[in-house]
Amino acid sequence: MFDMVTQRRKDDKMTYEDLVIAKATYEKGTDDEIAEFIYQTLDVNGNGVLSRSDLESFLVVILKSVFSTESSDAESSDYKKMVDALLNAATFSKSDDGSEKGMSFEDFRSWCSFVPTIRKFLGSLLMPPSTVRPGYQVPHLLYEDSVSSDRLLLKKEYAWHIGGALPHHELVEWKLLYHSSVHGQSFNTFLGHTSNTGMSASVLIIKDTEGYVYGGYASQPWERYSDFYGDMKSFLFQLNPKAAIYRPTGANTNIQWCATNFTSENIPNGIGFGGKINHFGLFISASFDQGQTFECTTFGSPSLSKTSRIQPEVIECWGIVQASNEQDTKHNAMKGTVLERFKEDRNMLKLVGMAGNSND
Repeated sequence: MFDMVTQRRKDDKMTYEDLVIAKATYEKGTDDEIAEFIYQTLDVNGNGVLSRSDLESFLVVILKSVFSTESSDAESSDYKKMVDALLNAATFSKSDDGSEKGMSFEDFRSWCSFVPTIRKFLGSLLMPPSTVRPGYQVPHLLYEDSVSSDRLLLKKEYAWHIGGALPHHELVEWKLLYHSSVHGQSFNTFLGHTSNTGMSASVLIIKDTEGYVYGGYASQPWERYSDFYGDMKSFLFQLNPKAAIYRPTGANTNIQWCATNFTSENIPNGIGFGGKINHFGLFISASFDQGQTFECTTFGSPSLSKTSRIQPEVIECWGIVQASNEQDTKHNAMKGTVLERFKEDRNMLKLVGMAGNSND
């Protein structure tokens, strides 16, 4: 970071101009400028290649930082599964000396689109600490005492990954509405537990008999329709063995599907996302014992599992508890003097002796 801010002069000195340029780039630059700044910061040896081993190291640091309040003494091995899943979504197309493939800047930009929570974290490193700081917020998972945490598909690392594509007011609390091994593997039971909850958005997660874990974020309630519905806030995701998020491409509006008690073969009963009838991006039949996941232009997603035809082993649905008083939060954020509201700028000035007391 020091080398980046001092523009790699290697003179062990940081000027005020260096600080202003770095801060302006980091906070006010375009997405590409910020992404390049982050990429170069991670490229410690400056050779333009980020190896998988380099990325493994910093991902462990990120996970320890995010979940430090719960597992400050966690070993690197505790996060290996999640680190591998995140890196399985990456492309390594560049080689330094031919010994190990690395991630180019274009690879890095593409990877950031699949793992937005990592991009949020890296983009917030120079910002002041905050309970709503992008990249740090992990939803609080609410479930009944009778449900053992060992039975849940949604681990806190997975929730953080999925939450990277959501606004902070949807990252406060997620409540378990349905779990197939607890409530029974039934479509009607699923609808009974997810309807009339006061929560419109939800996260659907599936583990199939192949051991793959994936699902979708539904921005609209699960309600009976005879056609696709929903909006462009929804997305598909993978959790294991690859962790990636696939947002709508705009190719079509076939977002969300929920059909029940229809007799027409053109209206398959079940729930799903994207694609087209009988060729969904993700679909679970009304029997809840079979489904499909095909390559999908709606979300630009591949088949989410090992095969296109899937057999669900566990199905979960979590309701998104919307944060209350969102407008009050925004209003309170703007209270106080300019110096109070822009403390990070003042702290930067203090570093170079340009700010003294509150009257400066």
